[in-house]
Amino acid sequence: MSILSAFQDIFKIAELKSRVIFTLALLAVYRIGAHIPTPGINGEALSKFLMEKGGALMGFFDMFSGGALSRLTIFALGIMPYISASIILQLLTVVIPALGKLAKEGERGRKKIVQYTRYGTVVISAIQSFGISMGIESMSQGEFVQNPGWSFRFMTMITLTSGTAFIMWLGEQITERGIGNGISLIIFAGIVAGFPNAVVNTVRLLKTGEIPLILVIVLIIIIVIVVGVIIFVERGQRKIPIQYARRVVGRKVYGGQSTHLPLKVNSAGVIPPIFASSIIMFPATIVGFIAVPWVQGAARQLSPGTLIYTILYVGMIFFFCYFYTAIIFNPQDIAENLKKYGGFIPGVRPGQNTSEYIYRVLARITFGGAVYLAAVCILPDILGAYFKVPFYFGGTSLLIVVGVALDTISQMESHLVTRSYEGFLKKGRIRGRRS
Repeated sequence: MSILSAFQDIFKIAELKSRVIFTLALLAVYRIGAHIPTPGINGEALSKFLMEKGGALMGFFDMFSGGALSRLTIFALGIMPYISASIILQLLTVVIPALGKLAKEGERGRKKIVQYTRYGTVVISAIQSFGISMGIESMSQGEFVQNPGWSFRFMTMITLTSGTAFIMWLGEQITERGIGNGISLIIFAGIVAGFPNAVVNTVRLLKTGEIPLILVIVLIIIIVIVVGVIIFVERGQRKIPIQYARRVVGRKVYGGQSTHLPLKVNSAGVIPPIFASSIIMFPATIVGFIAVPWVQGAARQLSPGTLIYTILYVGMIFFFCYFYTAIIFNPQDIAENLKKYGGFIPGVRPGQNTSEYIYRVLARITFGGAVYLAAVCILPDILGAYFKVPFYFGGTSLLIVVGVALDTISQMESHLVTRSYEGFLKKGRIRGRRS
């Protein structure tokens, strides 16, 4: 009853109520736009062709756009160009000293980085949309494109780029005036939009006898267990104790308090499986359009469920877990800041020894995070390949859905607690990934 009463309390707080309603309204606008077709394209015929030939990569990116990519609606590119631009900017802050310095300038630097991310989003969207228009026109043979030519290419480029820019604006509005996590909530809405269709397909398979009832029950139990594991690991932290030395200034004593440095088990989030899936499935998707027997055989070996795909996928997840964690987390900077402000880890000398200690701890917990990500991501492939079980909410989609749900509930609980309401739990607090 505590959770139910907490949701009722949401509508007792005028500000939180307006934020929730505003967020739901903008998400509804996003879902409506995902069904508006791009001018000059036969969306139904194109969708059928792409899903037959596009293979795993098409299904992967179509998941993030909520089905808009396969139908080539005005929101076909989804929010992926923005995510790509954000990741590129994060990488560049490490490579380019000027950007790295800008990122450390507080609010002013953050706004500048966001501005550069917007520019990068528009550029990436324009390039991708122009490439899509060229690709569709070359393989359509008059079936998908009504009036091919440069007018169609520019119209498609402008439409899809504008659609991505509008989605980016929706995400920023949800972050500023809604309940936060705007970009994540848009991805969440796109993934969840396919859930009713997945349930209908499962029921249809159950009625036709293609899958037995006991298998559906086992599938539900597996989903519940996997969700529980994701929640447990995403909230998991390794707390390194930090002690600050006492300083006497005049008659006052400063410092002396104890705190901790929290290191997340999964610092990289969903970036490793996204990168790994894209890199592996891209060549498989390209060769899927080539009607040569040995090429088709190679494409099948790189399809989800095969041994080669699984080995490559797990290996790349491990690589990107360590690579991305190394980019966003610098033990040397943390050690220098601790030394500068009089902090130290008990039993470890300040400076280089502290940096090495943090690096060792981070390497160990990153290994655990990589094992967890790999296990969650290959579970749907194993169930589908060996047991013929439809596992819709698996892998990357399940990680995103559960993670965003945790973040959103955590933010709403913060509003409740700061206004003297009980929150969602009587004991303790729900922590999101960023708490």
